[in-house]
Formats: sequence, structure tokens, C-alpha cells
Amino acid sequence: MSLKTPLLTLTLAGTAILAGSPSAQAGTSVVVSVRDQQLAIVKDGCRTATYPVSTSKFGVGDRPRSYSTPLGAMQIAAKIGSGAPMGAVFKNRQRTGEILRPDSPGRDPIVTRILWLRGLESKNARAYERGIYIHGTAEERNIGRPASYGCIRMRSRDVVRVFDSVPVGTRVEIINVSLKNGLHGTADDTRNTRRAG
Repeated sequence: MSLKTPLLTLTLAGTAILAGSPSAQAGTSVVVSVRDQQLAIVKDGCRTATYPVSTSKFGVGDRPRSYSTPLGAMQIAAKIGSGAPMGAVFKNRQRTGEILRPDSPGRDPIVTRILWLRGLESKNARAYERGIYIHGTAEERNIGRPASYGCIRMRSRDVVRVFDSVPVGTRVEIINVSLKNGLHGTADDTRNTRRAG
């Protein structure tokens, strides 16, 4: 069974990109659906993996101190934590030396890996200075529903897979529609897409 779903047209943030063109099919991108609480990896025009995530419990937006998840086109500006063990705790993007098991009582730090996002549009221009990341969370029990303070949280094992599969500069689209609608025109057969987590 194929692990790839052909991507015919990618519709993100109101922009249609024809995947038949070489530029649209080249490289790797990430799509995060706030509505579905899912993240998809798209490589060379095909969705290759889907992971559950947790976006903000305060909704969407980019206002300072709003704790909301910004929408639109972004890119991975930095990757932090390469080689760190799963559960490694980060504070101010530095390892503390502590390692936590998933769902450790009373703990909610950033763990395992950080992919720091930079906004590419006026509606998400503050994402970098706000410290909006895709990162591992110790609160894995909340994955699949909005629970973060603006970031995109993932299970440790899943964020390692994403970290290892996308380079700095990778385009990230955060959308407020379903993946099915965001990845419009796909032969969206989830049986042919590796659903992780």
C-alpha cells in the first residue's frame, strides 16, 4: 500500500497553488489544521504523514500576549534540540538537564524538540518574537484538542519525526479549515496516508 497521497491542488490561506507545476511540487512543506488539530507533512506534492497536535486554547490570532495561534504562511526559522533525549526540558530554548516522562503530574514545559516559526504575512508577523514553535509537550494527554498557549504542541515521538524530516526554511501553513479542504484536490484516502500517533 502506498504511503503517499497525490496532491493535485494545494489550497492554503486562500491561495491556490497548482501542484502540477515543478515549483509547487518541489521540496517539503508542513500544513497545520486548527480545525482538525492535525499536522501534515507534504513532500514533492504528496502528503506523506499526518500527526495529531494541540493548538491554542485561546483561539487564533497574532496579537501580543493573546496566547493565540497565528494563521497563515510561515517558515521554520530555527531547529533546536537535535540529539536531545525524548522528554528533555527546554527553558528559553536551552536544555535544563531535566528529562520528563509524558504526562508528568503538574508539569507543562516545552520538551524534546523546538521548530521556531517566522511569519511571512502581516497577519502573523509577530510569530517569531512571540516565540511560536512546533514543539514537544509533556502534556501528551491533551494532544488532539486546543490546549496550548499559542504554539503547536506534539507528542515527543512525533515531533522528533517532524524535526528530522524538515529543514530550516521549510514553509509552514497554519489553516483554520480541515486538512481535507486545505489540501483541496487530493485523493484524500487516509488508508494510503501514514497516520502517526
